[in-house]
Parts: sequence; C-alpha cells; structure tokens
Amino acid sequence: MQKTRINHQIRAPQLRVINEEGQQVGIMKTSEALALALEHGLDLVEVSPLANPPVAKLIDIAKFRYQQKKNETAARKHAKKVELKVLWISMRISEHDMGIKAKKATEFLEEGNVVKIELRMRGREQAFGDIGQKQLQTFLTHITSPFRVEVPIKRMGGTWSVTIALDKK
Repeated sequence: MQKTRINHQIRAPQLRVINEEGQQVGIMKTSEALALALEHGLDLVEVSPLANPPVAKLIDIAKFRYQQKKNETAARKHAKKVELKVLWISMRISEHDMGIKAKKATEFLEEGNVVKIELRMRGREQAFGDIGQKQLQTFLTHITSPFRVEVPIKRMGGTWSVTIALDKK
C-alpha cells in the first residue's frame, strides 16, 4: 500500500479540494483546506498527488484506509491465476487418443493456463528417442488453438517434454 499524505504532511501550496459527498469545493491554499477539514472534524487526504494542482479530499482517514484495503483485496481476488497443467502421452498412443488429449490441451490454453506435455518412454522405448521427439511434434500439430512454445522440446531421462502457452496475437 502506497503512503498517502494526510493533513500537515501535504506539501503542495495549493490543492483542489473535494468534500465528503464527492463534490468539488474548489482550488484553495493548503492552510485554508486544513482549516476547513478541522472545522468539519475530518482529515485532509491527498488522493491524487500527481495532478496539477494535487487533489485532496475531506474524509475520515480510517474510512479512507478501509476503502483502500477493500479495493486492493477485490483487485487481488479478480486477478487471473495461471496454472501449469500437465498432460501425459506415451509412445504407443493411438491417433484418436492423441486427438482427445490435444482437445483437452486446447481447452486448458483457452482458459489461460500454461500446458506442459510430457511423453514417457519405458524400457526399450528409451533407445528410440528420435521417435519420441517426433511423436511430441505430431501431438503439437493436433492442437487447434494458436500457441507459442515457452520451453522447447527437451529430454530429461526417459521423458520428452514441451511447455506451451496461448499466443495472444
């Protein structure tokens, strides 16, 4: 939370003052605005320090901080959380099953998630790594959504993997 200046912390010579109902009072000297705030039993809070002249509002500081905290939690709640979804395929996957898994990968991508596709090789399959890599490339051609490769195809032990994300073009 950024530090907001209140009352005597405000250093601008003039302020555009807004009252507690949200109506503009006008441009006045900082000392006059402080006197007005004191008269109403409220605080003078600088809400827009970069404006010319800076904007200050007559409001109870506790109420202002509560509103700020509430707005921040609401913004955090609505922020999209990107997840990593993992799909496993094998060397012996049929064309139909590959289509189904590709459809699922497309769904994950359209939801905004990052998808990691892993191809496990067992036993003697590990001797044919080039076939596994081709199988993974074939799988990528089945995905209908436009995507970009986040982590290129690589081999780690008996597993080939690639990570993709939705291409926002």
